[in-house]
Amino acid sequence: MNVAKILTILGVLAMTAVIGYAFIAGDFAAEGAILTSLPWGIVSLVDLYVGFTLFSAWIVYREKSIPVTALWILAVMTLGAFAISLYAFLALRASQGNPQKFFMGNRA
Repeated sequence: MNVAKILTILGVLAMTAVIGYAFIAGDFAAEGAILTSLPWGIVSLVDLYVGFTLFSAWIVYREKSIPVTALWILAVMTLGAFAISLYAFLALRASQGNPQKFFMGNRA
């Protein structure tokens, strides 16, 4: 579990750095328009959001609170792997090394 925690923290740090870079150096509207005009850009976005949706389904399964679930899903859909890494880190920490509690959350 310690390796998993390290990987999730590295994910949070990497995504923080790259999102910060993109906000400073990029133009979201112009570059997004280019991305969505390319067939492989569309494939990449669909692939990305299918993954986000599957991860969000796990959040729905684990969480009891509808508002908490909704906020996490919003974070995943807007912040991507940053939110996924943070959620997984917090789930690992809360599970205290118990894989069943990690995967099932409040259902364990």
